Amino acid sequence: MLVVAALCPLPWVFAAFAVVSYAAEAKLPKPIANRLSLVHLGATVRFLTREMAAVLLLARTVGPQSRWFALLAGGLFLFHGMRAAQTGLALYLKRCHSKKPVDSRNLGVAFPAAPPETLVNWHGVRLLYVDVLPVGLTALGALAGVDWLGALGVGVALLLMASAVLALTWHVRRAAPLADRRRVIWEVDQQVREYRPEVLLYFSGPANSIYQASMWLPVLENIDRRAVIVLRERPLMRVLGPTTLPVLCIPSAVELMNFRGLDTARVALFASNVGNNIHMLRRPGLVSVFIGHGDSDKEASFNPFTKVYDEVWVAGQAGRDRYQRAAVGVRDASIVEVGRPQLAGISREGPGMPYRTVLYAPTWEGWTDDLHHTSVAALGPQLVQALMDNSVHLIYKPHPLTGHRCPTTRAAHQHILTMIAKAGRQSSRVATDDLYSCFNQADLLVSDISSVVADFVASGKPYVVSNVAGLPDFRERYPTARAAYLLSRDLNELPEILAQLDKDEDALAEARREQRGYLLGDGDPMARFNLAVENACRVSERDPAGSSRPGGAC
Repeated sequence: MLVVAALCPLPWVFAAFAVVSYAAEAKLPKPIANRLSLVHLGATVRFLTREMAAVLLLARTVGPQSRWFALLAGGLFLFHGMRAAQTGLALYLKRCHSKKPVDSRNLGVAFPAAPPETLVNWHGVRLLYVDVLPVGLTALGALAGVDWLGALGVGVALLLMASAVLALTWHVRRAAPLADRRRVIWEVDQQVREYRPEVLLYFSGPANSIYQASMWLPVLENIDRRAVIVLRERPLMRVLGPTTLPVLCIPSAVELMNFRGLDTARVALFASNVGNNIHMLRRPGLVSVFIGHGDSDKEASFNPFTKVYDEVWVAGQAGRDRYQRAAVGVRDASIVEVGRPQLAGISREGPGMPYRTVLYAPTWEGWTDDLHHTSVAALGPQLVQALMDNSVHLIYKPHPLTGHRCPTTRAAHQHILTMIAKAGRQSSRVATDDLYSCFNQADLLVSDISSVVADFVASGKPYVVSNVAGLPDFRERYPTARAAYLLSRDLNELPEILAQLDKDEDALAEARREQRGYLLGDGDPMARFNLAVENACRVSERDPAGSSRPGGAC
């Protein structure tokens, strides 16, 4: 219709269909766009068609002999040439910055910073929308009888493109050192050698699992040995929590195992069990230690893979007993109780407000359905509604991976978010604070079997654990729930639990005091953790080859 309106010529019809055409382009579903590309009607062809129609419109209204016609047509050809140049430069820059063999933070390595995201992300098809200037102004000029408006539009478009090309060219020149992989590795390696790290925290995984490493940053900043963080995936660099420690990202396994700056390290700490751990485990001279990301009764806290490490650090006696019961090959001699140094700032008092504050912090669904890890799908929305009906202040703090695998859990989670949004911030909210800050804002925790429960015990405040499967031996199976109020799928126990707490009749207070020592250990956890680091370093220093360490493997 645009071409027909241009040939007739009908400027009003052309202008109307141009607006509709651009709006439809912006909202075009991806599956339909892919199908159009299969029949050679991709985005570039569609935009060129609109531009050709604008040229035809100007030819019909002012004539092909007009200089404004020549400027519009020639300018559009130049526009696409500059778009190709801009796209090529942007892609080159993205490759330079995203494919660095080693990335770093807090090391003082003076590599050029990446260009602004807008500058490198606006390329290819996105740039085609700039042609709304020549097309739109050509239509406006035809309506108003102003011949030169289309040429003005293409001139502005070319000016924008030229500015982007010049800016990208400058960034390309700055990024030249990144093209030399050996130089990049050498410069970072030199900085790390000067720092001489003794302890490293190694982490690999998706960006949404970074909390597992971030929780250890304040702890490692306060040990007596020099620590460094080693990451494997580039997205982790952007989401890692704030720290003063040096941070490295080495994606390649070969470059990691040959990175000489880490040769002074004596202890490698592992916060999760993933396949990429093998690359660090293969480096000689390191005492490997699994520190996990929280003690719980879930299978992650007694994974058979854990026996590959020289030592396994747990919070208290409960962690040691858990491995003995599981019999997964972890020797008792390799287990060290170090407490939970992250919990030093946990308050033993509630917020002291005139109404109870309940923290609902469920875990995620896990990798299989038969473990009944999360309560979100089974009772989450009903629980949230019941708590709000009881005039409590609700804080909802879901696990970062909630809904990651299970659509039903994801739908229930979204329903909870909608309920809280409708209720308003005065009565309930979704927490953006860190978990331990949420502990201090709560009088009562409702959670599932996870490390959240064990950590909350440090507060001494009452907690409720969901038993969505209705297991009769729940407390025996999950020791962290021995001092918990249990909540079944039908929520029948909830009114009595809230009533007891309102009357300050906390029947499980003494059990929680006993549970605290069993789960988390006694004494100063930071001092115990620091001592464990010192002992592991000394083991490595006595046996640099790592041939006679007391290890976890049978």
